[in-house]
Amino acid sequence: MIAAPPFRADQVGSLLRPPELVQARAKAKAGQLPAAELKAVEDRCIREAVAKQEAIGLQAVTDGEYRRDFWHLDFVKQLEGVVLKPAVGIQFQAEDVPPMATVAGKIRCAKPIMTDHFAFLKSVAKQTAKLCIPAPSTLHFRGGRDAISREAYPDLAEFFADAAEAWRTAIGHIAKAGCSYLQLDDVSFSYLCDEKVLENYRAHGDDPAGLPLAYAGAINAALKGRPKGMTVTMHTCRGNFRSTWFAAGGYQDRVIEAMFSTDVDAYFMEYDSKRAGSFEPLRLLPKGKKVVLGLVTTKTGALESKEELKRRIAAAAKFAPLESLCLSPQCGFASTHHGNALSIDEQWRKLERVVEVAREVWK
Repeated sequence: MIAAPPFRADQVGSLLRPPELVQARAKAKAGQLPAAELKAVEDRCIREAVAKQEAIGLQAVTDGEYRRDFWHLDFVKQLEGVVLKPAVGIQFQAEDVPPMATVAGKIRCAKPIMTDHFAFLKSVAKQTAKLCIPAPSTLHFRGGRDAISREAYPDLAEFFADAAEAWRTAIGHIAKAGCSYLQLDDVSFSYLCDEKVLENYRAHGDDPAGLPLAYAGAINAALKGRPKGMTVTMHTCRGNFRSTWFAAGGYQDRVIEAMFSTDVDAYFMEYDSKRAGSFEPLRLLPKGKKVVLGLVTTKTGALESKEELKRRIAAAAKFAPLESLCLSPQCGFASTHHGNALSIDEQWRKLERVVEVAREVWK
């Protein structure tokens, strides 16, 4: 195994919420549980989740995003200028669809965001503590141009510049909290490989042809000045709300070239279904960077066989060196508080399988 992230056996971030936590958060929202008591439950559940991850053999541990409702909205709603509204455009094939981030004014990061989440995780982790936050494109990809105030941003270039500056500030706060492993969740690059998503962009006032480079540029600007020793990775998928999906289509060269131009160290790429297409785009991986193959699905409880996972890793290694590859689930197990359609035991078994296969493939 390797000593620095991403690790041969890694994970995306979110975990299914234990019943105790679900009940406590529901009571807190109803005004029946004080904030201090909710935090005590969250702390206890996170300690247990971290201990379980470490017992399995994972070298990167997360807090399961137990203090969040949504993988992205809990972060972006703390930025100045951002409000949440009902989602528009194409939707997940599920009820209770999450709201959408909308830019109503100038974007700014005026306070540290989720540094307290990370500080607690780091305090209870023996292995590398990993924090996952959304990427700047999160403010744009659902509603497109229509989700960005034309009064605040008549020119989208200014919007992307301000978003990048806000993320650069937030990342600076996270770095000061001691974070050495940061993941940017950016589903947009996968979404841009689906024609119906491109039509949605056009319907909301965008030319999707320029978006891959615009999103990549925002990430690169956000990462300027990041401290030495901080590993930054990117996760991209095709949607994961309650085991449903949003987009389909293999990774297209024009999109992947833009994604691979970002100043991150590795890419967590969804490859758990035929929707993801072939491994051939991995031939474009720049030297010195890694791809974490998301071969284990988090959408169902069926456990992948070791033989099949090894076969698929070998197939990917025809396009990118085996030493540049790692293994993980394709997404988190609970991108939102609802969680996916599998049990907590099935979740842990899948993470165990990732570790087992990684140890056997990479010795």
